[in-house]
Amino acid sequence: MSQPDVGIPLVDLRDWDDPARRAEFVRVLGTGLEEFGFVAVVGHGVAEATLDAAYGAARAFFALPEAVKGQYETPDDGRQRGYTSFGVEHAKDTLVPDLKEFFHVGRSLDPAHPLHRSGDVPVNRFPAELPEFQRVFTAYYAQVESFADRLLAALALHLGEDEAYFARLTRDGNSVLRIIHYPDVPDAVPGAVRAAAHEDINLLTVLPVSTRPGLEVMTRDGRWIAVNTPPNVMVCDTGDMMALLTGNRVPATTHRVVNPERADGGRLSMPFFMHPHPDAMLVPEVPGFRTGVRTRDFFHERLRAIGVE
Repeated sequence: MSQPDVGIPLVDLRDWDDPARRAEFVRVLGTGLEEFGFVAVVGHGVAEATLDAAYGAARAFFALPEAVKGQYETPDDGRQRGYTSFGVEHAKDTLVPDLKEFFHVGRSLDPAHPLHRSGDVPVNRFPAELPEFQRVFTAYYAQVESFADRLLAALALHLGEDEAYFARLTRDGNSVLRIIHYPDVPDAVPGAVRAAAHEDINLLTVLPVSTRPGLEVMTRDGRWIAVNTPPNVMVCDTGDMMALLTGNRVPATTHRVVNPERADGGRLSMPFFMHPHPDAMLVPEVPGFRTGVRTRDFFHERLRAIGVE
């Protein structure tokens, strides 16, 4: 069966479960992320019904009055959970805000967990006006995290590590699901786009098909190419934390979301950002050479750079 042309390397996660095809899957995934920074994945196992329910819940939330949505803003935790209103966040190294609003759902730990008490993994906030919102996004978070875990297991083998290398690193990490709404903006600020050119902060990003096109990726030779995502494809990329951890062997790749040529009714997108444990070292400590870079410190530095902390 022919595979869709999405503009970036394509793999089938079902090959990871096939002993005869696993090695080739690991090779294609690993070299794709090394050379391109982005891959597309079919056979990912995230149920279409789960995605449909998540987008339905997202539409319902963003349709709420601004005053209601604003009750769920959490500037005190760097907007790591709950709602962030339109025009707040901007890309690193630019002061023009992106044309978006979003809602964050993160890992749920026991209320007494030390990472909750320290604030390293903030407590989720869910809209009381939408009783199904918590159930829908808790289910989606679990499915997409399981998918990301399997990709990272394969990448670990490609890098010469044992299969559980990233699982140890990400256990209790501050991974987060970002539910984004890019509304139609007839009178946008000059130079503002839905998402300005940037690299992701985290280890691995998993992105299901968005409700409108617009994602573009910069190739290594500086060209922008559109990424086309049929419904059965997950787009995955690696971020700055992965680049640090691997000495840039697996780099972060610049990408953006461009404005439509005409009003399109708005765009919804749901990237999942996989993070290491806050205490994980991204640059190993080497005596007499350099000090390490801790996930917690790097993360908060980037939150300040994008204007949310």
